Amino acid sequence: MKTFRHIHNDPVLCELTREEYNGKRYYISPTGKRLPSVTTFLSHFKGDSILKWRKKVGEEEANRISGRASRRGTAVHSVMESYLANEERSVFLNDSVMPDVKSMFHIAEKELDKIDNIHYIETMLYSEIVGLAGQCDLIAEWEGTLSIIDWKTSSKPKKEEWIESYFLQATCYSLMFEEMTGIQAKQIVIFILVDGETKPQIFVKNRKDYIPLLAQRLKEYRNANTI
Repeated sequence: MKTFRHIHNDPVLCELTREEYNGKRYYISPTGKRLPSVTTFLSHFKGDSILKWRKKVGEEEANRISGRASRRGTAVHSVMESYLANEERSVFLNDSVMPDVKSMFHIAEKELDKIDNIHYIETMLYSEIVGLAGQCDLIAEWEGTLSIIDWKTSSKPKKEEWIESYFLQATCYSLMFEEMTGIQAKQIVIFILVDGETKPQIFVKNRKDYIPLLAQRLKEYRNANTI
């Protein structure tokens, strides 16, 4: 079991208050400004695909699938965070952890060991320039390069063209982090654990490739009067 190094001299980042408004998540900045969450912003561009899916499978089945995915995602996040925090295995891989979550962790472990020099785990970020806020899974070095790292779980493998929103989400976090701390984390890493697969999908990108699209989406979002 690897022992991860943690960086303890980073700036202390503020905790933001979260609230729901018209069914969407917002964060309150230190100046009192209500900022849409990154996921609220990105969901604006999903159109009616989710509604079509819910209609196709039925509300009861959609709620069951969504609930299971949410619970599993939360459990996987918790186990990964505990491992990165150097907790004892007996603490985070005990009998209360579901077998599928344990299996996903064991599949992830070899790749997780590519992480080191951890700056922040599950930290809130915001930007009044970008006009968004959110909670980033991990800011740490990935194979020696400071990165924004985001965990995902999925019932099937993802094609790169399907997950544009994941890259935009991590790019948002990178820009927020730099604005808040002056530290650049230009590399983004999307780490996806997939049901039935023997290794995770890992996408390593540079944020510069997504900044133009992010700027375009932000303009469209503002023009829709949703900020």
